[in-house]
Amino acid sequence: MQDMFGRSSIGPSGEATLSEKSSRSDVVYRLLRQAILEQALRPGTKLAEDTIADHFKVSRTSVRAALVRLNAEGIVDLRANKGACVAEPTLEEARDIFALRRMLEAEVIRRLVADLDSADVKRLEQHVKQEEAALSDHGPLSIRLAGEFHILLAELTGSQALARFVREIVSRCSLILARFARLHSPECAVDEHVQIIRALQSRDTATAERIMLEHLHAVELRAELDIDKTEPDISAVLQRYARKG
Repeated sequence: MQDMFGRSSIGPSGEATLSEKSSRSDVVYRLLRQAILEQALRPGTKLAEDTIADHFKVSRTSVRAALVRLNAEGIVDLRANKGACVAEPTLEEARDIFALRRMLEAEVIRRLVADLDSADVKRLEQHVKQEEAALSDHGPLSIRLAGEFHILLAELTGSQALARFVREIVSRCSLILARFARLHSPECAVDEHVQIIRALQSRDTATAERIMLEHLHAVELRAELDIDKTEPDISAVLQRYARKG
């Protein structure tokens, strides 16, 4: 029997090896995280281990390990005797998260102004080109790339801790926007990202930080309660993302 990776799912002893289990769990983690950040799986959506395992052709153990990782990042809730679901941030949590994000990304800007080189600028510009190419779909890919721009900025500081914190807080902000936001405005975001790159190139810390904070304020303004959003068909979502594995 072959798994979603096109290889045998069992080892010589009849059981999957530790490395195979880890690899399967990594793929499930990556695809579920992608589905959540692209807002295909919305806050509150139940994540049944057996359903995920069936769609991704992996064991429930691999699914459980992936859910534990997502729980550690704050984008999945694990509840005793109730299973897992996509986290549902409250408005109070949303205000705290955006406040923390402003502080973290201001620190990212201060570090990058001093150290950003031409190779870093090229990576940022290439990412923006991907964002521009995704504008036509006005959907999941555009949403995810907008968040990943900020993660890339943090990674370019060279600080693993800062990159990890920004990665987690960007993920949580995606949940906030999925639950409360008005229509996503990717055109505005891409233009603002270009402005951030140019400000960093100018080595003007005050200007670069001001543009970043204005950009984050615009993102925060999109967080407005919308009670009319419908529940997705989780089987259809999982099937779509399983094909990406």
